[in-house]
Amino acid sequence: MSTLKSASAVQVLSVRKPRWNLYLNKLIAKEASSFLKYYDSVTQWKIRKEDSGLLLNGIDCGKKNIIKNDEAFPSLSKNFHDRHAVLINGSINHDFDIQGMLLELKSKLSRSSRVVLVAYNPYLSIFYRLANLLGVRKGEIPSTFITQTDLANTSRLAGFEVVRSRPVGYSPWKLFGLGSLINTVLPCIPVLRWFAWTNVVILKPTEVSTEQKPSLTVVIPARNEKGNIENALKRLPTMEAKLEVIFVEGHSNDGTWEEILRVKEIYKADPRFTIQAFRQQGKGKSDAVRLGFANANCDLLTILDADLTMPPELLMRFYDAYCEGHADFINGTRLVYPMEGDAMRFLNRLGNIFFAKALSYVLDSKLGDSLCGTKLLSRSDYARFISWRKDFGDFDPFGDFELLFPAAILGLGIIDIPIRYRARTYGSTNISRFRHGFMLLKMTLIGLFRVKTG
Repeated sequence: MSTLKSASAVQVLSVRKPRWNLYLNKLIAKEASSFLKYYDSVTQWKIRKEDSGLLLNGIDCGKKNIIKNDEAFPSLSKNFHDRHAVLINGSINHDFDIQGMLLELKSKLSRSSRVVLVAYNPYLSIFYRLANLLGVRKGEIPSTFITQTDLANTSRLAGFEVVRSRPVGYSPWKLFGLGSLINTVLPCIPVLRWFAWTNVVILKPTEVSTEQKPSLTVVIPARNEKGNIENALKRLPTMEAKLEVIFVEGHSNDGTWEEILRVKEIYKADPRFTIQAFRQQGKGKSDAVRLGFANANCDLLTILDADLTMPPELLMRFYDAYCEGHADFINGTRLVYPMEGDAMRFLNRLGNIFFAKALSYVLDSKLGDSLCGTKLLSRSDYARFISWRKDFGDFDPFGDFELLFPAAILGLGIIDIPIRYRARTYGSTNISRFRHGFMLLKMTLIGLFRVKTG
């Protein structure tokens, strides 16, 4: 059985590399580091003989390994909480059986593993060949230039799904700062953005978990929701796995906290779940969710708004979607079915559609609804989200974007669960459509300049 070799074994070739090669590898390493720095390890596989090691050495990740070409790929950790990546740098462009390559790798991975492909742009294939002819580029001429559509189909046949694809490197030269400006701006321009030299693609194994069902924590933020507290518990689905409910009360003036304490006492012996309750010191839903998640004890985390406009009975659909391996981040969407009564006003609906489209563009991830309160993810991935937030900045008072952004960037895979949005039966909304709308717009623009441009 092969063993992983530390990346310290990867030596940059002594042959002097042209500056464009150094610069382009730096750009690719920066893109890869934007998510790999939050992974447990990255292992490079299928290393080409002309690979200098520049890319792997430039990637920011806590643990880096290599698998030599005469070694079999060992099985990566199957631990539920681990997240490992396999780096394949340009090798698919020298392969006549990409599906076979991925099938060889598939059995060695767990559902939390990711494959990171650095692929040459098929639309620029003539320039790669010309660079070799002119002696600007060394090594074997690439033989296989696969389009994004063909790569998605080939990956699917091998048991993978493309969860993120980012074009990188439009100008391989700095050009006294002009090249850097081009590499920053072009990712935002439709059509032109697909003319980068390379694409960094993340593949997720499509795998149904056969292990024991993970436990689930349901966090219920509540502000002036006294009339909904007991119904939230009554309507929770019965699960085979452990279920924990955490109420987080935030500065209510209608007796919500007292109601939480009352129902906690009444339902303390209920075999379906355990209950915790906390009061916010801070303000806002984001702060409430963070407090609940910080005190959670289960494998998976989800949010149920106390207004019960998202029916508690549907939480099992979020849970099942995760367990069945459809994605590692499950997001609710309220915009598929007709809404009940006055559940969402017309301008609010337009705003939700706009932000879903805008965020899909910013994150290169298709989202049906970016502002539905119910989302589900693993507790171990949420710990990575916290690290990401420290680096990116604390910019979201609502909590939706600070979950969606890292879910897309880290390549978790996102799937929407359609729900029928219900009208309130108690209380009134805490949302100010114009003031909060401007705050959401500001966060979207932050994402555009911090994520889309790299």
